[in-house]
Amino acid sequence: MHNKDIAYIKPTVKDIENMQNLVVAEVQNGNILERTASEMATTIRSYTVAYMQDKIVGFVALHIHTTLLCEIRSLIVDSEFRNMGIGAKLIEHSIDEAKYYGLKRILVLTYRQRLFENFGFNVIAKETIPDTKIWLDCIKCKHFPICDEIALTLDI
Repeated sequence: MHNKDIAYIKPTVKDIENMQNLVVAEVQNGNILERTASEMATTIRSYTVAYMQDKIVGFVALHIHTTLLCEIRSLIVDSEFRNMGIGAKLIEHSIDEAKYYGLKRILVLTYRQRLFENFGFNVIAKETIPDTKIWLDCIKCKHFPICDEIALTLDI
């Protein structure tokens, strides 16, 4: 398989069940927040999926918080398809989408610090995250209130 065999497209609501199935293990271990089908449906336009061999092998969401700030969320690649550059390509798509919408800063809370630093993201103190709306999701996390994720931002 080559990365050129992968299509990066916007999903439809028909893809939600497959997307949820892809993240089950990561949700259970607390690396990704669980999203209900209804939550995913209302934000379906924020997702980009990596599609290969008639199946979703990864996805990411770009959530817009304000006219200046967005967040990369729920980055996942199927374990069988890791180390093929799919995660990096999904991040690139998110950065391009943020630029398209005229946003100025991208935030990510992650355990994969180095991956995002490769794109120019810089570590920030979580206390300095500029928009309190972000923390509305944190209460859903199994690690709340002891967050061990790393906060990074990229100014674009």
